[in-house]
Amino acid sequence: MSKLEVYIDYKSPYAFIAKDPTYALEEQFGIEIDWYPLTLNIGSYLGTARTNDSGKVVENHRSPKQWLAVKYAYMDARRYASLRSLTLRGTQKIWDSSVAAIGMLWAKEQGHKALKHYTDITYERFWKRELDIEDESVVLNLLREAGADIDGFSAYLHQEGREYHDRLQDEILDKGYFGVPTYVIDGEMYFGREHLPRVRWHLAGKPGLLPDVANDSVIS
Repeated sequence: MSKLEVYIDYKSPYAFIAKDPTYALEEQFGIEIDWYPLTLNIGSYLGTARTNDSGKVVENHRSPKQWLAVKYAYMDARRYASLRSLTLRGTQKIWDSSVAAIGMLWAKEQGHKALKHYTDITYERFWKRELDIEDESVVLNLLREAGADIDGFSAYLHQEGREYHDRLQDEILDKGYFGVPTYVIDGEMYFGREHLPRVRWHLAGKPGLLPDVANDSVIS
């Protein structure tokens, strides 16, 4: 059976709505996904902005074209989130998700169950605007709630974990992986939730013709 690597970022709405269909691959094919954080630098290509609780823009470093791209992305993601009854509220700023990503690396070392629980509660609460993923104490509590042993996490976050995370980001970009969710099987990359039919086809041994991409909630 081929190994499946999946790259995600907790601040990505597309990775959020892909989570549960991606989990389904483990049950369908009897595999354990190898998860990695890909911490996006969204501000480098979509600019940055900040809104207040009422949605008013209070800080803006985006062009009109960048705003159009951001608004479309949220509209598109919400269409698919609604099919799964997921709450997806637009964020009020561009978050630095590296602390939560290092939490993910720590949870991964604690076992698959802890990692999935950590990922579930992080995604759910972040997209309800109930979570500060830049706050060390918040991430520590998420790990505790997920069933992970948190002894030593603070030191890991600022030393070994930070170094590993930053090195990992360079390695990921060097491989040509640039967005989330990204699926990698036998060295072949599939970027985006719409490629889940092709990921299934690849995991099944590539029977028949290559399937078309699809975003239908039933098949992806």
